[in-house]
Amino acid sequence: MARFLRWAALGATAALLATGCSGGSSDDEGDGKGASAGARPSDGSPAAAALPASLTGQKLDWGRCRSTAGDSAPGGEWRCASLKVPLDWSKPEGKTIDLALVRAEARAKGDKRIGSLLFNFGGPGGSGVSTLPSYGSAFSTLRDSYDLVSWDPRGVSRSEGVRCRGDKEIQAAESLDSTPDTPAEERAYFQDAKDFGKGCEKSAGSLLAHVSTTDTARDMDLMRQVLGDTKMHYFGISYGTELGGVYAHLFPKNVGRLILDAVVDPGADTVGHAKNQARGFQRALEDYLKSTGQDPKRGSAKIADLLDRIDGDPLPASDGRELTQSLAVIGVVLPLYSEQSWPALTSALEAAERGDGSELLSLADSYNERDPSGNYGTTTHSQRVISCLDDKQRPTAEETKRLLPEFEKISPVFGDFLGWDTAGWCHDWPVAGQFDTPEVSAPGAAPILLVGNTGDPATPYEGARAMADELGKGVGVLLTWKGEGHGAYGSGSDCVDAAVDAYLLKGTVPKDGTVCS
Repeated sequence: MARFLRWAALGATAALLATGCSGGSSDDEGDGKGASAGARPSDGSPAAAALPASLTGQKLDWGRCRSTAGDSAPGGEWRCASLKVPLDWSKPEGKTIDLALVRAEARAKGDKRIGSLLFNFGGPGGSGVSTLPSYGSAFSTLRDSYDLVSWDPRGVSRSEGVRCRGDKEIQAAESLDSTPDTPAEERAYFQDAKDFGKGCEKSAGSLLAHVSTTDTARDMDLMRQVLGDTKMHYFGISYGTELGGVYAHLFPKNVGRLILDAVVDPGADTVGHAKNQARGFQRALEDYLKSTGQDPKRGSAKIADLLDRIDGDPLPASDGRELTQSLAVIGVVLPLYSEQSWPALTSALEAAERGDGSELLSLADSYNERDPSGNYGTTTHSQRVISCLDDKQRPTAEETKRLLPEFEKISPVFGDFLGWDTAGWCHDWPVAGQFDTPEVSAPGAAPILLVGNTGDPATPYEGARAMADELGKGVGVLLTWKGEGHGAYGSGSDCVDAAVDAYLLKGTVPKDGTVCS
């Protein structure tokens, strides 16, 4: 079981291979130069009361980064540090936890340095400490004026990372049917979900109730203060756009230059988000099929038929394992994140039609962070504990069954998988969810630039316009790219890259509605 949005954190970032339309106005309010260690959150809520000096006065000890069991240490000019944040933001003087940060300092010094630029690559659950150094060259232009900074949010990897089950348990769960067809399969599906939640509770303990997007947004503002910035400059991708929107709502006066790329629809609840992804991935699949000269409707039906056959009779793979239907769906999903990966999908589907599941299984393993030795990463674990604390909705099996025909109509390939996921993802979760949809309205904030890609499979384009509207008039500014894949910046559009660079480096805000073709 996996939510497709997760690969914003890892797979989609691979599209960021280069960095740098219409012009606009200059936004001087977003410069954010200088330090303000005593700055306070501006939302006025009790949890945003004056923070103790033990938090705001921290001096970060930047040193060589250390490797972890799953990742090698970034070298070169990258340095790491830890930041103390409250476990419970309603008790800022209480117990603290440590967040892992990574930074490459700006090349510019003095007045030419703008400040820190924070990155969140999505998930939720992606490790910024691992991801930013891996793709630092993609942001080389931005490093001329910014310290490039990222972090592992609470509950992720080096920051009190949660691991809900072991490798053998993960592999065993892959044999379960994520689109159950019988009462026995349905019982196994929901029992596995319940067991996963218990494992998360055992691993995370009291942290499980304090890993929400709101908690992380408050962590960001403390990070801003300790880094010495009067304004928050931020680059959020995929789920990172939701995090950016929540931050802007909580701290509108602290917003500097915020880029939100591959934008999540803030008005979509659990079911709405699943429907959006079904539409997005079906749209991307049809674009892929058209590129190969196939009729989209017939091509989709052919893939759906293949998946049905695999459901009844899993395919053998070269390493002795089997390709189940659930793994096959994930294997189809992964290449849709980037147009450059479409040839890999063609090859994998052709092999599967010949009875060889090896290539689709390899793609699924990449998505699931499984290495050749059978060790798995924990991004899915972190993603689930964060999203299940955020999401208040808990659709039942019966409610989901009533929705399945609608999901199947939206996508004959992905509909069932995403429909069942709405009920299974947070089934019998140990802690209650916090909201139906996140609040992102940000009256009084500086202009925020949103980049929407019309061919985005994981965060369909419509979400960008919805986010712009929710942020408010004069705040949300939409830049559209008519492209393919998840995310736009660094994906091959000089127009997009130039507009984003001009906004971040010069404060130039493009005209709302600008289109890059």
